[in-house]
Amino acid sequence: MNIEPCTDMDIELTKKIDSLKAYLERMGPTLIAFSGGVDSSFLLAVASQVLRNDVIALMTVSPSTPPHDEHQAIELAKKLKVKLLRIKHNELDISEYAANPINRCYFCKSSLYEICQREAKRLALDGIADGINIDDLTDYRPGLQSAEEYNVRHPLVEAGLTKADIRQVSRRLGLSTWDKPASPCLSSRIPYGTQITATMLSHIAQAEAFLYTLGVTQVRVRYDGKNARIEIGSEALKKVAFPETLQKIGAKLKALGIPLVTLDLEGYRSGVFNTGLKVERVSTEPFA
Repeated sequence: MNIEPCTDMDIELTKKIDSLKAYLERMGPTLIAFSGGVDSSFLLAVASQVLRNDVIALMTVSPSTPPHDEHQAIELAKKLKVKLLRIKHNELDISEYAANPINRCYFCKSSLYEICQREAKRLALDGIADGINIDDLTDYRPGLQSAEEYNVRHPLVEAGLTKADIRQVSRRLGLSTWDKPASPCLSSRIPYGTQITATMLSHIAQAEAFLYTLGVTQVRVRYDGKNARIEIGSEALKKVAFPETLQKIGAKLKALGIPLVTLDLEGYRSGVFNTGLKVERVSTEPFA
């Protein structure tokens, strides 16, 4: 699985990929915090090419992990022939996380990186890397603070790669994740300040899984423990905007114990709960 210059990859993007490869070579044996999403999958693919047997992926599996993400992560690791450590972990055991403050992700990432640090030390790996890219720096990302605290590196940021760059090269590599919609943890569907429970996460997972069976590929079930608001991509809205389909959706969610279900006519919006929150900056100092 090689990335070589060609007519559909411009000079600037080729330089970014070369920079990424060089950065990974300098890192040496590396543990990658892997979610199975677009970015970490791309990073793992390139790292497997550069570092070969000196890269290991680590994925924590918890009640907040979208079930289909775990399956896709397993399949990709097999395809890349990279060792994948799947570690059971329950963020709800962290009281600060379960309380769902606006910096919830800080506590989540801190627990993840603590596990990564422990495993990297056990396996004698030199560094830890994640899939943060340049575009992520414009969103509210409290987890970036914990990354700095645990010295987690951001190779995609260092190489100047955007989400569009990553999708383009992922497609050339034949990665099934190249057009995968964003898939953050299930807790991101719950409004800040609302206590997160395992039951709520289960309801969200089952509701979204049902909507996927209707041909919907981009969906969020925003849930406060009582009422659910469904956000669906604009194109998919056309597939479900029929009385009989809406009735099926309402019946399914009510069967889960959700009494009031609404369909957001504005459609899917990424990071809707982060609107207006302060953006955290990440250090982009050169890797020493």
